[in-house]
Amino acid sequence: MSVEDLNTEAWTVYGRRQLDRGYVPPVPERLEWTPWEGIGPGAEILGDVTGTRVLDIGSGAGHHAVHLARVHGARVTAIELSPTQHRRATGTHAGTPGVRFVHGDVVDHLRTTEPFDAAYAIGSLAFTDPYRVLPALRDGLRPGAPLVLSLLHTDLHGRGPSTTVAPREQTIRLRDDPPLPTRMWVLTPQLWEDLLSEHGFRIEAVDLLRPRDESNPVVQQLIRARRLPDRPARVSSRPRTTRPPAPHAAIGVGAIVLGDRGVLLGRHRRGTLELPGGTVEAGESLEATVVRELAEETGLIARPDDVTLLGTLVDHVGDVVRVTVGALVGAWQGRPATRPDESVGDWAWYPLDRLPDGLFVCSAQILTAWRPDLPVDHPPAHFTPYAHRTARGATGAVAAPEEAPA
Repeated sequence: MSVEDLNTEAWTVYGRRQLDRGYVPPVPERLEWTPWEGIGPGAEILGDVTGTRVLDIGSGAGHHAVHLARVHGARVTAIELSPTQHRRATGTHAGTPGVRFVHGDVVDHLRTTEPFDAAYAIGSLAFTDPYRVLPALRDGLRPGAPLVLSLLHTDLHGRGPSTTVAPREQTIRLRDDPPLPTRMWVLTPQLWEDLLSEHGFRIEAVDLLRPRDESNPVVQQLIRARRLPDRPARVSSRPRTTRPPAPHAAIGVGAIVLGDRGVLLGRHRRGTLELPGGTVEAGESLEATVVRELAEETGLIARPDDVTLLGTLVDHVGDVVRVTVGALVGAWQGRPATRPDESVGDWAWYPLDRLPDGLFVCSAQILTAWRPDLPVDHPPAHFTPYAHRTARGATGAVAAPEEAPA
């Protein structure tokens, strides 16, 4: 069973239990973003919604949508995937002026309707894959429209949010009934901000809301975002001529691989000792060059995400400008070994306080740009550090809703 099918089934059972009890929550006097009355702001964070089209995502029993229509004059589309939750809403509030109750999937609905002026989800968005729902919301909201999300942050067991974008096991609890298993995307505020930013939203505020009962560990996130304006038409560029320019510069990379026994150096057939590295190929990113050269020369396997670019070193050889980009490799797999057909081999680890003589100039420049305290002599080069460079002295490592969910 898929995650969303599991969640739909859980909310269908939840709605059936509430129908059997005959319970429908009252229409609140103010919009409540948490299971606790009077905690946090109200509907004002949506802005003036009078006469505007507002989407209630996962509307449940419909009481929030009815409040917005009655008190604030909004025209609300309340969409709910669970058939029993939809039945609870229509059984009590059908015919409410300004509210349209829709049974269906919000992503499918947004493909067929005009863009909304605002949207909100109270405890419901975390039951849907954000990579599926956020693009639909971006396309289904007009530019500048607010999006307000109430999301679980810390559950009944005191377990805080995840640091990876993946669903995890949670439960829905209702009185003494057996808990209903679900899978939820319970993410840190930073992850939600990253996801929303990636999909065309700007974060305006993130609040953590707590109940007045200090013994209750549940914490809710309240995220206020806004749909960014559509990007302008892309600006064109003039292509280069078909005649290649005269070569006047060379660009390469050098990688600092630091293990427990020191820094990795290999001996060139000319006798110099060098860091792994080489020339950037056409269309290749600098990180990809480091990964490729490391594998080709030493057999070590790394990923572009394991590479931190330290900065550029600029000097010259004759009339040719030489640009060398230093990099620090933070994780890798394998053991260094001499590779066939490579000009550098005999790889070994050298302690930083006992570096050998005869270092290749570019390697010496990279090492002292990274660690200016290293006693290495070399011709000068102009070094421009990157803002995100790793702190000096860093080392590498050998890689080898109505009821709060619980």
